[in-house]
Amino acid sequence: MVEERNVEVSELPIRYLSAGEGPPLVLLHGAGDNALDWWWVLPELARNHRVYAPDLPGSPDSFIPTADYSPAYFERFVARFLDALSIEQAALVGNSLGGLTALRLALAEPARVKALILVDSAGLGRTVNPTFTAVNVPGLGEAAIPFWRTSIGAHQRAWGRTALLFARPGNVPREWLAEQRRLALSPGYLEAHLSVLRNHICFGGQREVLVDQLPLLKMATLLVWGARDRVFSASQARDALARLQKGSLAVIPDCGHMPHVECPDRFVAALEGFLGGLARR
Repeated sequence: MVEERNVEVSELPIRYLSAGEGPPLVLLHGAGDNALDWWWVLPELARNHRVYAPDLPGSPDSFIPTADYSPAYFERFVARFLDALSIEQAALVGNSLGGLTALRLALAEPARVKALILVDSAGLGRTVNPTFTAVNVPGLGEAAIPFWRTSIGAHQRAWGRTALLFARPGNVPREWLAEQRRLALSPGYLEAHLSVLRNHICFGGQREVLVDQLPLLKMATLLVWGARDRVFSASQARDALARLQKGSLAVIPDCGHMPHVECPDRFVAALEGFLGGLARR
């Protein structure tokens, strides 16, 4: 059974979802989302693991701090989240921004990361969909927020994100769309999301690219990528794979930026095959 819990991380109240028993598995969502992203895979992953899926800071069900929301900030948060739950070592799964966060922690504190799973991850190439670089146009995001915070605006924003993040928008779960609308209507969320994007993306693309540091990773690492990802090209995954000491790649056909939502069965199969192989070694 999936449980909703709360924990204080550096005196900030943080919501997280948890389920299962076994080795710890921590799921980190992407920018503009929350722990609900993992709902469609969490029960299956919980069959063999104790799974934790936190709302990262900036999500309205956790505290929305006044922060720079930089990659370093999210790395520190995840380390302190693990400390708060007395998790000494875990397998980390990160999608998009969550992937960059997991990768940073794996590089900085490798003893804490048993295995690393990067899902359509940020930080593996400079190129990003031009839609995201527009957040740096002065005043543009601030001008859009009042409209997005209306019922009609929240609906349009949800569908706009759907068209960008999924290969087959018509098959996106209604619950995910409803959650996107709820998030947009939540106080402080849109401002925090805009700050997150500006701290990660500039006019030239992604601000932080760590692909040259991948040879330093000694833990087993799985790259999971949607073949039709419109945010980060699958070529970034193939380039990353060539630099990993213990890397493997699972490309999911006819799938976009969030395979754990769009193609949950194939996503779980890729993860369980990878993690099961580690357990048998």
